[in-house]
Amino acid sequence: MSIRLLARELYRRQQEIERLRREIEGATPQQRTALEARLRSAEAERDRLRAALEAKKDRSAP
Repeated sequence: MSIRLLARELYRRQQEIERLRREIEGATPQQRTALEARLRSAEAERDRLRAALEAKKDRSAP
């Protein structure tokens, strides 16, 4: 995946994380549990994308 695509996907994931955090604030306890699970998953994916992007940037640096 190119650096540009990784960066775009990382941005989307960060936006999703912010949206989930806002939803959690107003959620019922039952909804909160499910949303927190989705948030943890999104954060893990964000971290994976961030690491991949950093690795790509390091490889492309002269």
